[in-house]
Amino acid sequence: MAKKMTLETALQKGKFAKFDSQSKEGTRELRAFFLIVCEGAKTEPNYFKSFPKMAGNLVFDLTFDGGGISTTKVLEKALEIRNKSSQKFDRIWIVFDKDSFPEGHFNKAILDAEKEGLKTAWSNEAFELWYLLHFVFRNTAMSRDDFQKAIQNQINTQIKLKTGKIGSFRYKKNDTEMYKTLLEFGNETNAMNWAEKLEKTFAGQQFAKYNPCTTVYKLVQELRGQSTSLKKEIEEKYTKGE
Repeated sequence: MAKKMTLETALQKGKFAKFDSQSKEGTRELRAFFLIVCEGAKTEPNYFKSFPKMAGNLVFDLTFDGGGISTTKVLEKALEIRNKSSQKFDRIWIVFDKDSFPEGHFNKAILDAEKEGLKTAWSNEAFELWYLLHFVFRNTAMSRDDFQKAIQNQINTQIKLKTGKIGSFRYKKNDTEMYKTLLEFGNETNAMNWAEKLEKTFAGQQFAKYNPCTTVYKLVQELRGQSTSLKKEIEEKYTKGE
């Protein structure tokens, strides 16, 4: 049986990046290394980069790549980075949309990623579905442009309700403040519950026909420290001194 290594011993031997071993609550901090490869160049990276780098006793070390590449290229890029990197990632996520890509390419990317042990945060038809679910449950298909208009209307409605003033929010794909806006005027818990509800209405592997649907909530759950399986894996990693 392999000899277990304590966190302190692991840190002394340089096994992990240095950081405080005790949080404010006196519990051990555990670092999780994520690689997030996005199809989009701005929308998705800007959103995920805004997340706090700590959730409970989990400290997230996030690496981003991709941008402006096709669905199949997102998977290829993630595998290339994984195979060349000296860093062993605890999670590798690829983020992409259905958009106008062929159904076969979209389905294959999801299934191939699963075979490789990668996680997929995909949306059909567009990532903006995840944003809209912060305000309302949507179970009928929409175009990307319609999603953007709906998000804009929902946020301006909330601004009016909260401030009494007419909202002037205009949706922009590269908005670096979208994360903050969603937290201020939307409801992330509802978004996660409604996204999960949507996914459960579909069955099989014809993902391109799951419209509307998004699995972005699964990545958000992990970044929020709400995944018991992730926490268990990281804790075991530190116990084993890997």
